[in-house]
Amino acid sequence: MNKLIVVTGGSKGIGRFIIEKFMANGFDAVTCARKKDELITLEKALNSRFPDRKFYYQVADVSIPDEVKKFAGFVHSLNRSIDVLVNNAGYFVPGSIAEEPEGTLANMMNANLFSAYHVTRAILPAMKKNRSGHIFNMCSIASIKAYANGGSYAITKFALLGLSKCLREELKEWGIRVTAVLPGATRTASWDGVNLPDERFMKPEDVADMVYASWAISGRSVVEEIVIRPQLGDI
Repeated sequence: MNKLIVVTGGSKGIGRFIIEKFMANGFDAVTCARKKDELITLEKALNSRFPDRKFYYQVADVSIPDEVKKFAGFVHSLNRSIDVLVNNAGYFVPGSIAEEPEGTLANMMNANLFSAYHVTRAILPAMKKNRSGHIFNMCSIASIKAYANGGSYAITKFALLGLSKCLREELKEWGIRVTAVLPGATRTASWDGVNLPDERFMKPEDVADMVYASWAISGRSVVEEIVIRPQLGDI
């Protein structure tokens, strides 16, 4: 049976490219997103490209704990070993801490941090049972570098890096690897409308390639953090 990767927020952007990379290398995949139409479009594309693979999806907003339970229940209902979990769901809203709208921090904490926390807790029992697996948390350069107009986003990404470090220590004895992925500016929909040339951004395919390469090494080693920036520097 094929190995299985679970990716939250996988209907577009980096999450989608990670799904495509792993499926191209023999994986089946499960994902969730808030918009059913985007998931249906993805399903059609993947079924056409990878007819011998299985792709599953569930409409879910993992910033909401009850939706996490629904998604995790769907994943477990497949009765499959879970080899890779990618906590990719999240979003970015620019702004300063002093001036951003009330509730900005709470909303981004739910989407960028608590989603990964709750999804991981829901999936971990299956990985622990098998004493194997690999968890990737999609952090950011903002996890290690504060910058103007980063606001609550940077706070949440610093926290997600902390979660990754804690999980790594806890899960060593279970044979479960944990990798924090810290990409710089990547050409995804988050940057639509920004008047900068494409060469100032990384390709999402490059991030996906690095995630796969980190999984593919021997289980005796772990890539703890992937820091990847545009060649011309941060934006």
